Amino acid sequence: MIRQKLYVLRAALPGLALCTLVTACAYALEGLESAVFGRAWLESLVLAILQGTGIRTFYRLDARFEPGIQAGAKLLLEIAVLLLGATVSASSLFENGAELIVGIAAVVAIVIMLSFIIGRSFGLPRKMAILIACGNSICGNSAIAAVAPVIDADGEDVAAAIAFTAVLGVVVVLVLPLLISVLSFSPLQFGVFAGLTVYAVPQVLAATGAVSLGSVHIGTLVKLVRVLMLGPVVLVLSLLGRNGGARRPSLSHMVPWFIVGFLLLMSLRSLRLIPEAAIAPAHVAANFFTIMSMAALGLGVDARSVMHAGGRVAAVVILSLLVLAAVSFALIKLLGIG
Repeated sequence: MIRQKLYVLRAALPGLALCTLVTACAYALEGLESAVFGRAWLESLVLAILQGTGIRTFYRLDARFEPGIQAGAKLLLEIAVLLLGATVSASSLFENGAELIVGIAAVVAIVIMLSFIIGRSFGLPRKMAILIACGNSICGNSAIAAVAPVIDADGEDVAAAIAFTAVLGVVVVLVLPLLISVLSFSPLQFGVFAGLTVYAVPQVLAATGAVSLGSVHIGTLVKLVRVLMLGPVVLVLSLLGRNGGARRPSLSHMVPWFIVGFLLLMSLRSLRLIPEAAIAPAHVAANFFTIMSMAALGLGVDARSVMHAGGRVAAVVILSLLVLAAVSFALIKLLGIG
């Protein structure tokens, strides 16, 4: 048994080494962006999958890289999701208005359903429609990456969904501040709107930073609530996604181990049972493993095989984002946020 495990590990080393190299390059490019432009328009997660996909598309990789690439795309991502639970806490959220928190959860649920309907109406496969719906509704690339192993999504579907949401995420950050005058938003309203519609936390900071400190604070809070929705959504998907049969599957098959770990660590974090000194390292590790798994995912995808679905995917992502914006605007008006 030990010899077999050592063989599996040895077989995975070349692929994992390649994933690590791509990840290092992604970090370096993000740092270069920040140095040249003052901010990173494309995050290292996006750069990793783009580089990996480029390598796979233009070079024929040796078969010895495959075991490590497959392990990186699945196991490392599951570990990253688990560690993410130690970095978020639900305890302080309820001090900031139960109505807003419930409203954010409702927006996520409504937009996931509507986005899924849009995706299916455009003829997208079920799993692709779920990936786009969760990515738009929760936290973009991170949500897509977390949902993918739960629904057993194909690497090509994940790559296509991440590629389009990544590009659109940058566009949203650039366009969103222009809506302040158009929609007559106050700084508080704009912060809530940005937190509800922008994909990643750094993008929320970029979109709200030029407006006011209050916009940054409320935008970050709202975004955090959306991120917290990832655990319950993935858990529900894991339960709904299992096919029934003659024998009822065990709990370990219905609920992936890393989702259980995520919820457990989040609970411990909320109860302040995780030392503060451990939170930052857990965040760094989760981020690193996520980026490395995205590098592995890209290395497993030939971009030429995804291009035929590009038009439909782009249309669904854009329409889903517009639905998210409309529902978010309605929530702001319904709650009378000033």
